[in-house]
Amino acid sequence: MINRIFASMFLTFVAITSVPFYLGALLIRFTTYPFDRRLRFLHLYTCFWASLYTYIMPPWRIKVEGREKVRKNATYVVVMNHQSQLDILVAFRLYFHYKWVSKVEIFKVPLIGWNMILNQYVQLVRGDKESVAKMMRDAEQRLSEGSSVFFFPEGTRSFDGKVKAFKPGAFILAHKMKVPILPIAVSGTNKALPKYSMNFHGYQNIIIRVMDEIPYERFASLSVEETSEMVRQAIIKEAAELDRITLAPDA
Repeated sequence: MINRIFASMFLTFVAITSVPFYLGALLIRFTTYPFDRRLRFLHLYTCFWASLYTYIMPPWRIKVEGREKVRKNATYVVVMNHQSQLDILVAFRLYFHYKWVSKVEIFKVPLIGWNMILNQYVQLVRGDKESVAKMMRDAEQRLSEGSSVFFFPEGTRSFDGKVKAFKPGAFILAHKMKVPILPIAVSGTNKALPKYSMNFHGYQNIIIRVMDEIPYERFASLSVEETSEMVRQAIIKEAAELDRITLAPDA
């Protein structure tokens, strides 16, 4: 019961604070767009907005590693394993410029989803071939404009934390646009906020780690499938290491 009350208080805080934050996003969007067509300022503001909800949760002991590996002004296809809805908030703690690829339902959420539209994040309707084609065109456009594009290549959250098979979209895009792939591993979010649960689950150690980028030359001769599996295996290995750390008593 206490955990449910705590979760309800947290969600209420998110709902209440989203109103002024969205108004701030509108102001930034329309004052900076003439000289910031990639919407970098708005995205950084969104990073703070999202990160605030993890800052106020001391039980979520989040550690960010490898942020210095992200090259300034580089354009990447970013891929990360997906354990929980909390992954999105945690990834915003990276504070570098990218555009999310996200299911269209999230864009319909009042205030938070409307801000995603302001940011020109990329929408996707799962299982819809026309939507997938449009998502790819939009992602190509964002990359050509100089914005990285962020995918959860598993497509949906893992129930048990294990990294599932990757869908090919991100890797088709990396091959076509000849841009490096930036893998990221996360661990601990599935325990803090498991799939199909909105309850508070106590103190949890969470680590998000930026891995070494994979330059285009390294996978240019590989097929999309081979590239996907190479990246997946690298993330599996990294996530397993993070799991050992987050499960340690003194982590």
